[in-house]
Amino acid sequence: MTKYLFEGTYVGQGIKGLMQEGGTKRRDAFAEALGSVGGSLESFYFAFGYYDVLGVIEAPDDASAAALSMLINSTGSVNVRLKPLLTVEDIDEAVKKTPSYRPPGQ
Repeated sequence: MTKYLFEGTYVGQGIKGLMQEGGTKRRDAFAEALGSVGGSLESFYFAFGYYDVLGVIEAPDDASAAALSMLINSTGSVNVRLKPLLTVEDIDEAVKKTPSYRPPGQ
């Protein structure tokens, strides 16, 4: 399974819902949604700043992660961003590859 960093910002009714339900219920709702696409929650934290919530999830594939992200974002209550996390071994494999590239204008 692929790991993803998630970052979320509560907006509008999402903030009101968080204030009514509290953090534990929002974490549990997210974990349940994640489980519905075959994923699991590794960590979940609230924070100060632009992102209100962040953590690490595992999803079986990019399509499952994208489906969850689109569903959550479609509610208009939370803006979620997902970033795939690469292991050091992934980077070891990447540096062995030799792609070709031509910069613009050359």
